[in-house]
Amino acid sequence: MKKLIDYINNNVLVKVASLNSASVIIKIVTGFLTSKAIAIFIGAEGLALIGNLRNFVSSMQSFAVLGMYNGMVKYIAEFKNDTVELSKTLSTAFYLGFISTIVVSFLCYFNAEFINTLIFPTYNDYAYVIRIMAVALPFYSMNMFAFSIMNGFSKYRMLLVVNIIGQILGSSITLILIYQNKIDGALISIVIAESIIFLITLVGVVNQRSLIPLIRSSQVNYANIKNLSSYSVMALFTAIVLPLVAISIRTYIIDNVGFKDAGFWEAMTRISKYYLMFVSSLMSLYILPRFSEIDNNKEFREEVFGFYKTIIPVFGLGLLVIFLLRRFIVAIVFTDEFKPVEDLFLWQLLGDFIKVLSIVISYQFLAKKMFWHYIITEAFSVMTLYLTSIYFIDLYGVKGATIAHFVTYVMYYGIILLIFSSSLFGVIQEGGILNEEHDHDQDEDIKENEED
Repeated sequence: MKKLIDYINNNVLVKVASLNSASVIIKIVTGFLTSKAIAIFIGAEGLALIGNLRNFVSSMQSFAVLGMYNGMVKYIAEFKNDTVELSKTLSTAFYLGFISTIVVSFLCYFNAEFINTLIFPTYNDYAYVIRIMAVALPFYSMNMFAFSIMNGFSKYRMLLVVNIIGQILGSSITLILIYQNKIDGALISIVIAESIIFLITLVGVVNQRSLIPLIRSSQVNYANIKNLSSYSVMALFTAIVLPLVAISIRTYIIDNVGFKDAGFWEAMTRISKYYLMFVSSLMSLYILPRFSEIDNNKEFREEVFGFYKTIIPVFGLGLLVIFLLRRFIVAIVFTDEFKPVEDLFLWQLLGDFIKVLSIVISYQFLAKKMFWHYIITEAFSVMTLYLTSIYFIDLYGVKGATIAHFVTYVMYYGIILLIFSSSLFGVIQEGGILNEEHDHDQDEDIKENEED
């Protein structure tokens, strides 16, 4: 616990926290403004449409860049002083991303009508929005490529500044489009906002012009593709499957409960996303890099329980306050039309609490490249979420979606505890190594990672 507090005081908050906190706060403020505008000018039904499009765009964006962001950051940081290896990494990532982006863009553009029927109800025709997304997608991919370069070269301040400016620019465009074109404007803003940020990011990498000659097709090689592939598959699985499942659940609510109820569920998930930003940013800043450094079960156990003792009580108290103030939160963020959202808070908050408990531990999958553990547990959680949502929606209406959220993460947490039971609760010998009761699979994954 002391190590976590020291890290927060000495590393995170002192070095980048002022800008990072500003970035998170601006995200919340801009999210509040756009949510309020949607509630006033569009209403709950429009919010349901926006949710479906947002999930679809998120999947296509991830597929366009092949989920390579984390892998690129790792290898750019590792080879930034090695021109040959850096050239191989940049070239491989650039050309793979270029090909995948062009393929996705063409597929979306020429199948816009079909996609429209999949993500929107039959009486809505927003195929033109899908085509706009297809045109904007290459700019998003270039933006993420530039982001990974800045991150890999540790340009954290520039990265955060670009994020802040991008949030302000994106929300401004969104508000203008919503005011002028209502639902059409909101949908267009979703597909172009992140792509426009490329113009700002370009300024951030202008001093890295010397990297351009390093990007050559001849430097693309199988070894680098293999290095990036494990990160890509893990990132793509979650980034593509989860949004598609969310679309399926929302569509099921629309067809079986009502359009407005789907909007109420989307409103609840938006609120959830906002308050989870604080704890998720802390986990990405501290937990993942810390778990990557750890090479024994003793330290892993200390970090997990240290996080539980230090952060979880504060997080739990925050959720309690949110629950007690739910009436005021809904009134401030949305309008009177969204009053039924108040009934969704209990199960959503309980599910988010268990979600954080489980994700803290499951970061070990990413830190130690436990590929199959990650894929299997994610597949289980996605399948469980969909099936339980259908079941509980049939029983309780839209509230069933939040009940399913809670049930899914209770089951997911149980599996995570089972996988890491020896690491967290077993007897540890000197040096942090578990006795003969330890989890052989986990130790083998960690050993393989160390050998890599």
